[in-house]
Amino acid sequence: MNRVLNLYRSSVGKKSLMAVTGILLVGFVFGHMAGNLKAFQSWDPAGGTLHPLDQYGEFLREFGYPILPEYGVLWVARIALLAAVLVHMFAAYRLWTQSRAARTRGYRKAESQVFSYASRTMRWGGVIIFLFVIYHILHFTTGDVHPDFEYGAVYANLVTGFQSTPVALFYIVAVGALSLHVYHGIWSAFATLGVQNARVERARRPLAAALAIVLFLGYISVPVAVLAGRWTSIGLTL
Repeated sequence: MNRVLNLYRSSVGKKSLMAVTGILLVGFVFGHMAGNLKAFQSWDPAGGTLHPLDQYGEFLREFGYPILPEYGVLWVARIALLAAVLVHMFAAYRLWTQSRAARTRGYRKAESQVFSYASRTMRWGGVIIFLFVIYHILHFTTGDVHPDFEYGAVYANLVTGFQSTPVALFYIVAVGALSLHVYHGIWSAFATLGVQNARVERARRPLAAALAIVLFLGYISVPVAVLAGRWTSIGLTL
């Protein structure tokens, strides 16, 4: 136990916690993106079936039922994700406070010249992402700030929600912050977890950039499609 506590108290331990929880969260955001893209699947409203996005939402709510209660697996996943977010944020905060206490004035100047734009904005990007997640839950999960929320109507809620230009633009900005965060996090996680060799060094930045770009384009495609349908006055067919 003492060895575990000593590891956590070290900067290496906190960086490792951030890397592991970050990998879990990156896996979630890519899975969530894949689910969102079901909005583009073809669908015949006259056929009497749910939209594929609504079917996906129903699957998540009922996964494991009747062996487990309805929403059971979903709530376990939500709690696990919340725990990962809190650990990630707390480790980041403790690293920042330790680093701030240890720095000299000259070191701060040198550091600002070395780190990339993504690295320098990690803290503010994290704050933006955290605030966005809270809003996103109130918007599409609980419906508290949604203009016309309907329980279980995932597709309709999504299209209606993004018909507000400020909401859609905020979503795009937040996804941009998330993509920068993921870019920096992925390439730095390789070093943190000790995955280092010449081949990895050459590939980690392009890989991180490619994943961040895919994430950004995948997430913004839905609000952009909704806005495009609204602005051209031709309606939206996803």
